[in-house]
Amino acid sequence: MHSVSNTESTILNLIQPFDAKTDREQIDLLQALGRILAEDIKSELDFPHWDNSSMDGYAFRHADLEEVEQLAIASQDIPAGSTEAPPLGKGECVRIFTGGMLPEGADTVVMQEDVEIVGVYLRLKAPSTKGEYVRHQGEFYRSGITLLSKGTKLVGTDLGALAALRCQTVPVYRQPKVAIFSTGNELVSLASQDPLKLGQIIDSNQYTLAALVTQAGGIPLLMGAVPDRQESLRSAIETAIASADLVISSGGVSVGDYDYIDRILAEMGAELHIQSVAIKPGKPLTVATFSSSLNNALTASGEKRCQLYFGVPGNPVSAMVSFWRFIRGAIAKLGGGNASSWYPQFILAQTTQDLHAQGRRETYLWGHLAWKSGRAIFDPVENYSSGNLISVIGTNALAILKVNQTYVPAGETVAIVQI
Repeated sequence: MHSVSNTESTILNLIQPFDAKTDREQIDLLQALGRILAEDIKSELDFPHWDNSSMDGYAFRHADLEEVEQLAIASQDIPAGSTEAPPLGKGECVRIFTGGMLPEGADTVVMQEDVEIVGVYLRLKAPSTKGEYVRHQGEFYRSGITLLSKGTKLVGTDLGALAALRCQTVPVYRQPKVAIFSTGNELVSLASQDPLKLGQIIDSNQYTLAALVTQAGGIPLLMGAVPDRQESLRSAIETAIASADLVISSGGVSVGDYDYIDRILAEMGAELHIQSVAIKPGKPLTVATFSSSLNNALTASGEKRCQLYFGVPGNPVSAMVSFWRFIRGAIAKLGGGNASSWYPQFILAQTTQDLHAQGRRETYLWGHLAWKSGRAIFDPVENYSSGNLISVIGTNALAILKVNQTYVPAGETVAIVQI
């Protein structure tokens, strides 16, 4: 049985990231939210593009204050968007609005609240500092400097900055295709109109894993439920490998008489790296690789890409924990994300209830994380059955009890991974 940390490192070492030259596409900026940059982004524009005012007020040459007590107000205002800003004469000032381009000769802006207008003259009611309320060209960004680095996952604020610098399209890695199928004679498709018979359950894992793959930046390819028959399972695995970059199956990886996945993978020439993990829930986890002719994925050099196969438990929460802890990071690395995105982000939070574990395996307890008075607070759910899909509704965090850790009393801190 592998430790959690060993399993994580094994998986990440097996992943061969997409190539930035061949596994990429150029997409419209509006479609780029959540995508991963395939190259560094630079702009030919400075930002701001020119010196401009950050306030409504008056622009002037600060040195003129040493010679005059009041400034003559020029007749022409400078609103935002104006392309005409006549040079200032000595001892002059000009009405300017936020975003307006500074005229030649001006180097300072005074707020309109800090001046007194006397006819066509302006007097300052408070001392002014040279350069005050001026946003200088290139102050925020200089052209040619890397703005966003390769591997960055684009968020909304990034798109705004890219738009301001006139980047209409961006180069991104293509999204990993992830084939998903469930195993089990008891599974029924959600689309089925027939009443459930005794012993049958809806194939919910198909929807859960598809949603998690989408959240992780992948494209789910749903293959439905496959009965526990070896020929059917082998056919499903062959189809999945041929059509996707990564495969996830749920069920069939434990030690029951109908758990065929590991046996079939071995017969098909896969190398099994992981078959069980010291984690609860999620102990029966299979991690295998294919590099045979079944796998059509190629690296930039034309070699076969080592393709990962994940067999997660059939219990819904076990499948989720396996995904959150191991597969999410694998998709991030495969899809070109920065190394920081490969690993879960841990924080410490105060638990509102006692937490218990047997201590033999690293234990993950789900619940709700909130912030109160600047502190992270974890509120666990009441029922931790790995088959209780209802208990996971609305949860956003997992509390972690390490091996040999059996108890965390209410009010104490515990390691938390946000999901």
